[in-house]
Amino acid sequence: MGEVDRRYGMVREALAQHDLDALVVAGSEYTGFEGAVRYLSGFQIVHRYAYVVLPGEGDPSIVFPAEARYVGEHGESWIADQVFSDHPGTWLAGKLAGQRVGVYGGEFVMQARDFAALQGKVDLVPFDEQFDLARAVKSDAELESVRDSVRINTEGFHAFREAYAPGKTAAEVLAPAEKLFVEQGCGRMTMNMVLVGAEFAIARKETVLGEFCVPSLEIAGPGGHWVEISRALGTPSAEVSRMFEAYEEYYEAARGALRPGAAAHDVHRAVAKGFTQRGYHLGHVTGHSIGMTMIEHPKIGEGIATELAENMVFSMHPHAISKDGRECLYMQDTWLVTATGGEPLTDLPMRIFS
Repeated sequence: MGEVDRRYGMVREALAQHDLDALVVAGSEYTGFEGAVRYLSGFQIVHRYAYVVLPGEGDPSIVFPAEARYVGEHGESWIADQVFSDHPGTWLAGKLAGQRVGVYGGEFVMQARDFAALQGKVDLVPFDEQFDLARAVKSDAELESVRDSVRINTEGFHAFREAYAPGKTAAEVLAPAEKLFVEQGCGRMTMNMVLVGAEFAIARKETVLGEFCVPSLEIAGPGGHWVEISRALGTPSAEVSRMFEAYEEYYEAARGALRPGAAAHDVHRAVAKGFTQRGYHLGHVTGHSIGMTMIEHPKIGEGIATELAENMVFSMHPHAISKDGRECLYMQDTWLVTATGGEPLTDLPMRIFS
């Protein structure tokens, strides 16, 4: 079975389990949720939006808005039935009338006019978590793409590190990393920031970096798989040094916790223990599944009962914030779930780089 057949087979199995006739996946370059369309079609949205229709049986379709005839390289898609419609929602309603249809992206991605056109004609069932779980276990081909993205991200971190010095602007330091990412085939699929204080913020070009720097580097390589890898740089304060002790504990805990059969909730408790025991707030989700969409289900967080499986890939990034809200530590890793525990996919050591 080829990679495309494998993907369709897993999704169709999930559709059958929930008594659904078809799946509609919504993707939009504007929201950052283009990855689900690429996963099912091979098509990367460059502009506007698109839908993939995967029936329980039969051939899939990919649907584009006719007013934007070019929304990417259409020849990249392996789907033969490429539809350009003046009103994609009306086309979908006619295609799927009377059916019970799962929808990925119905609440956050699908165009409002298209959603309205489907009302009363198609029985729409939210299918976001189910779709993410169907694609959470990566194949060997996908893991090759993931590892390539990790390589690029790691090289980008070193480019950032070599450019960094107190007194430089964020633009000066980010530029060499972004240049490398584009040269390595990431295109626009990067989301890179520098934390300002304890908050996530896009450091403006005039932002001058100080003695301590917390970058957030997130990219997808040519294969389309997102990864997140970064380390803090510079001279930490006494408070941040204490946070780093908890980071060392998290890193070792993740090796044992990220194993098949473990509940996401239990993984969260294990890796967050060092931070919560020290009284730190956690300002961002501890971790999440990651693939062709940057953030996928399941997340590694409180109350998530989903069991992990071998070859799931997770981004892990505990965000420790001091009690006064002024200092933080945030570093990212991409992990593979293996039969023997978590495997960090980068060779970057867990440390603050000077």
